[in-house]
Amino acid sequence: MTPKITALAITLNEEQNIERYIKSLHFADEIIIVDSFSNDKTVEIAKNLNVKVIQNKFIDFSSQRNFAINQASNDWILFFDLDEYVTDDLRNEIIENISTPNGKVAFFIKRQFNFLGKKINFGGWQNDKAARVFNKKYCKFEGLVHESLKIDGQFGKLKHKLNHESYNSFDLYNAKLNLYSKLQAEKLYAKKLKPNAYHFLFRPFYRFTWQYVYRLGFLDGKEGFILAYVHGFAVFKRYLQLWMKYRKLD
Repeated sequence: MTPKITALAITLNEEQNIERYIKSLHFADEIIIVDSFSNDKTVEIAKNLNVKVIQNKFIDFSSQRNFAINQASNDWILFFDLDEYVTDDLRNEIIENISTPNGKVAFFIKRQFNFLGKKINFGGWQNDKAARVFNKKYCKFEGLVHESLKIDGQFGKLKHKLNHESYNSFDLYNAKLNLYSKLQAEKLYAKKLKPNAYHFLFRPFYRFTWQYVYRLGFLDGKEGFILAYVHGFAVFKRYLQLWMKYRKLD
C-alpha cells in the first residue's frame, strides 16, 4: 500500500511555473504552497488549482522549508523547486520506492540542469543531485542559503533524473544569485568577517576558474561561460554587500 504523500513548495513570484509544478504533482495526496508574499499571480493561480496556500515571511531558506514541512499532514514529503519538473518515469519510481523503502528515510535524485534553453553537462552540474523525497520524521533542513537536508537514517538514490528547467531569462537567474549573495553576506556579517582584497579579487576569480576550466564548463559553449561568469560575479557581490553592511550602506 502506498503511503500518503504531501508535496511542498516555497514560492516568491512564480506565476510562470506554479501551474506546471502543481499539475506535475497531481499524484500527491496533499499539495501545500508556502508563499513569501508574492506580488504577482502566484497565489491566485495556486488557489484556483485548489491547493493549500500559506503565506509566511521569508527569513532564510531552511526556516521557510522547515515551516512548510511542519504544515504537512503526511510523513512522506516531496519538496521540489518550482523550476524542477517531475517526469512520469520519475513519478512511478518515487511511488515504488516509498511504498517499499527498505529502511530508507530519504532519496536523492540526479538533476538535469537546463539553462537558457540548453542542457548543461559540465561546469560541476554533471554531478548535481538533491534529496527531494524524504520522511519528515527523520529529516530537516539546515543552512541559510544553499540549504541541505540533514538525514537521520539511511538514504537511497533514484535512477531517473529530475529535469531542472532553470531560468530561461538571464535577469531572473541573476536576481536569484543576488538573493543568495545577500543572504550569504548577512551570514558572514554575523560571523564578523571583514572583507579584504583576497575576497574581492581571488575568490570571484577562483569560482569562475573552478567552474569554467577545472569543471570543464567551457565545453557547454557560451552558456557555460555565462554561468561561470555570473556565479563568479555573485561571489564578488557577496563581499560587496558585506562591505556595504559595515559602512551602513543600503
